[in-house]
Amino acid sequence: MGDERKRCSWVNLNDPIYVKYHDEEWGQPLHDDRALYELFILETFQAGLSWATILHKRENFRRAYEGFIPARVAAFDAAKIEELMQDAGIVRNRRKIEASITNSRVFLDIVREFGSFDRYIWGFTDGKSVRESCELRTTSPLSDTISKDLKKRGMKFVGSTCIYSTLQAIGVLAAHTDECDWSKS
Repeated sequence: MGDERKRCSWVNLNDPIYVKYHDEEWGQPLHDDRALYELFILETFQAGLSWATILHKRENFRRAYEGFIPARVAAFDAAKIEELMQDAGIVRNRRKIEASITNSRVFLDIVREFGSFDRYIWGFTDGKSVRESCELRTTSPLSDTISKDLKKRGMKFVGSTCIYSTLQAIGVLAAHTDECDWSKS
C-alpha cells in the first residue's frame, strides 16, 4: 500500500531523497545557525540548477565543505578551491565556489553583528513564519529586501529568487501548497 499523503506539486514522488526532504525538512522553521548556513550555501549552488541535483550531491558537499563549519569554509584558500574544482561529487563552478567562501566570511560578519544568523534572517519577519503558497511567485518584496541587504554586505549568488527559495526552505515563508498535508501542520 502506497503513501497516500498529499504533497506539494513540485515533489518528485519517484525520488525518495526529494520526498524525504519535503516531508522532514522543507518549510520547517529552522533556527540552528549551522543548519541555516548549510542550506544557505547549498541554495547558492542551486542557482541555475535543479534542487534535486543539489540534494543528490548534499553528502558530497558536506564532505567537501568540511561539515559546513562556517569558519573552516571562510578560511578556504586557492589550493582548496582547486581541490574543490576537481571534486566530481559537487557542483564544480569556480564562481560559485569562490562565492561560497566570500559568503561564509559575510555570514560570520552577520553572526558577529547580530549574535546569530538566525536572529538576522528571522528578524525580517519579527521571528514569525509568513504564510505564502509556493505556487504564487519566485520572488517577493521580502526576498528583494534581504537580497539587497546581503549584496550590500558583499555576498554573491544571492539574488531575490535564490533568497526566496531559501526563505521557503527554512520556514520563514510557510509555503506548502494548500492541498499539501504539510500545510495543515
